[in-house]
Amino acid sequence: MSEEHIAVIVGAARTPTGKFLGGLASFTAPQLGALVIKEAVRRSGIAPDAIDEVIMGNVVSAGVGQSPARQAAIHSGLPVDIPAFTVNKVCGSGLKAVMLAAQAIRAGDEQAFVAGGMESMSNAPYLLTKARTGYRMGNGEIVDAVVHDGLWCAFENIHMGNEAEIIAEKFGVTREEQDRFSLRSHQKAAEATAAGRFKEEIVPVEVKQKKGTVVVENDEPIRGDSTMDTLTKLMPAFQEGGTVTAGNAPGLSDGASATVVVERDFAKANGLTELARITGYAASAITPRYIFAAPTIAVKRLLERTGLRIGDFDLIEVNEAFAAQALANGQQDGAPYLQFDRLVA
Repeated sequence: MSEEHIAVIVGAARTPTGKFLGGLASFTAPQLGALVIKEAVRRSGIAPDAIDEVIMGNVVSAGVGQSPARQAAIHSGLPVDIPAFTVNKVCGSGLKAVMLAAQAIRAGDEQAFVAGGMESMSNAPYLLTKARTGYRMGNGEIVDAVVHDGLWCAFENIHMGNEAEIIAEKFGVTREEQDRFSLRSHQKAAEATAAGRFKEEIVPVEVKQKKGTVVVENDEPIRGDSTMDTLTKLMPAFQEGGTVTAGNAPGLSDGASATVVVERDFAKANGLTELARITGYAASAITPRYIFAAPTIAVKRLLERTGLRIGDFDLIEVNEAFAAQALANGQQDGAPYLQFDRLVA
């Protein structure tokens, strides 16, 4: 990465993760985005009018309204003359927003960005896809936008859960391995919550209800009381005789996060505290049915670009879409690849 323009993160905030139809269900994605943009900017200490652009990821945009990122930016209180745009790269949308900010800084185009992601699966609508032209005769189908826009492979015409089954079979990941990984994942999350490790990064959300205001300040989907006995009793969720269940698959969630990404010299000149430096990034793609094997390709590209090795990293974070995916990413060519003692999933 060029030393001329270095991208650094000087502020960050996230909402708690809300369960589907849970504590954050009354907020749209842009409303959640506005909360974290406002808080990330406040924490960073940057002057709001010094921000050049806002970039926010959002996947299920049906019914959200025009320009979700700009909605979030304006409702956060940022000046209306700051532009914004929305990124849709499915699970990678928020991270891609951060990468785009870093790339623009590296290119010398701008100096300060807010970048992140926002989603409200609870507010995704149902669609009548033929209503505009008419049904003429026969029954119609109501399409769930959460599944259609976020969880359904447009190329293989199957659910993401089925593609998790494909990757489990390809890499020989067993049901027991998936259940044990899921159990430990929830246990670690519960332990971290109890120890207050997420407290600093979370902005509590006030939810107005008929009986008063409720504050949501902890991640709701964590199942700290889960057991192997409970997990092993669950039926396969996507195919008969399969290994992917509701216990080792991801839940539907609501939430948002944002970072303030600026050029390093700009941070120094404005007295902003550098939390992290972005030293590299890479993207990858693969045959759609093997989507969950793509992360290791991106990792290899990143290592090639930076000249680093996996062993050089003290901590590795991998998006845990399904336990099958995380476990498959943990091996390469039949050998351990992403060591799980250093993995945050």
